[in-house]
Amino acid sequence: MKRNRFLLTCLTAVLSLSLLSACGGNGNQGGSSAPDNGGSGGSTAGSNAGSGTAGGEAAKKYAIIFKNTGNPYGEKMMEGFKAAVEELGHEAIIKAPDQPTAEAQIQMIEELISQKVDSIAIAANDPDALQPALVKAKNAGIEVLSLDSAVNAASRMVHVNQADPERIGRTLIQGVSEMIGGEGEIAILSATSQATNQNAWIEWMKKELEKPEYSKVKLVKVAYGDDLRDKSVSETEALLKSYPNLKGIIAPTTVGIAAAGKVLTDKGLKGKVHLTGLGLPSEMAEYIESGVSEWMYLWNPSDVGYLAGYTADALVNGTIAGAAGDTFKAGTLGDKEVIADGDGTQIMLGDPFKFDSSNIAEWKEVY
Repeated sequence: MKRNRFLLTCLTAVLSLSLLSACGGNGNQGGSSAPDNGGSGGSTAGSNAGSGTAGGEAAKKYAIIFKNTGNPYGEKMMEGFKAAVEELGHEAIIKAPDQPTAEAQIQMIEELISQKVDSIAIAANDPDALQPALVKAKNAGIEVLSLDSAVNAASRMVHVNQADPERIGRTLIQGVSEMIGGEGEIAILSATSQATNQNAWIEWMKKELEKPEYSKVKLVKVAYGDDLRDKSVSETEALLKSYPNLKGIIAPTTVGIAAAGKVLTDKGLKGKVHLTGLGLPSEMAEYIESGVSEWMYLWNPSDVGYLAGYTADALVNGTIAGAAGDTFKAGTLGDKEVIADGDGTQIMLGDPFKFDSSNIAEWKEVY
């Protein structure tokens, strides 16, 4: 993790000098693969870096709930959260349900309330369905924040965001348009239809498409692979069958883009159907190196989780209240500020980064 964050510090410097444009796979790696606790299904793990903080106070319990298990993007995010919490001398409780449903997350929230944790950070499977459970947690004195995929403002103190949704959405359209020569049919392969981050990016993609320079680019379909690899493969195959003239696919999810890369490779469609989106370098390296995907984007999911860990601590300690203008130090990520976000507030990690054949060999070894 330390090496990853050091490299990401260098990456941030590169981002500030460049014009650059937050999910998931269904593999078998086990970043949250601790044994089931017999509660809501899925997986859970606890860790404690010590008996308390450097100041001698008792260790607090900071929990994170990701969307589902078996998701490499989520595993990296939970690893980052755990690293931050342990740096602070507290206990990290890691949870994720087997399936990406709000119902499963609600049961986990109820369990954490019973455990009297100090904070809950959640990557939501639904922006609104979790509200009653999260409000109950807040009323019990638990600090609630969301990360990656937001809950509504009434359900949280603050949201930890990967990057500006507008920049993500517009950049993805700019990228695919360049790939297909500014003309042709394109499709979007998203995660779940309720994912707030995905939906925000898609709305900005549609707004970018309203510009006159995209008059010959036609969005024919938004498909949903539900952040499940097999379903994402099936949805990609269905897109190719339904739209034989399809020239480009945007997959703003690390599950979808890897699944689409495999389908395009297996069908020999390199150069015929172009692919971009948000992907993990380690999963997308073979497709970028082969030319199936000329380039794609992402941020470091470990740093999203790491930032959420420090945000949770700042909320619990009263350093911030989640109000616009609040500031705090987020470990190796430096100073962060809470900014307005519609009816609520958020903390931005930074801009996404472009991965292509010139740099993928380096970054595939990082995450």
